[in-house]
Amino acid sequence: MESIRYVDLVIPEYSWEQKIDDIKRYKVDIFVIGEDWKGKFDYLIDYCEVIYLPRTKGISTTELKKSLSSFLSISKEEILRAFEVLEQLKKELE
Repeated sequence: MESIRYVDLVIPEYSWEQKIDDIKRYKVDIFVIGEDWKGKFDYLIDYCEVIYLPRTKGISTTELKKSLSSFLSISKEEILRAFEVLEQLKKELE
């Protein structure tokens, strides 16, 4: 989330109860969450704008997490070797 250019701050969540305090502490203007939570955070409207984003069709957070977990378990050496193989394949195809 932090790498999205429109996101100024990502606040780690440790408990449900911290939201109002965080909004006040960090002077949050907009609270954004997926539309599957629609209506659950309307109580925050007194403190900031609440936006429920629509889901992206064909994108699963669970699948993304699994893929990233698998990718992060690959060693640097294995990744470098894979790039070497791809580079060799590229040369053979040219």
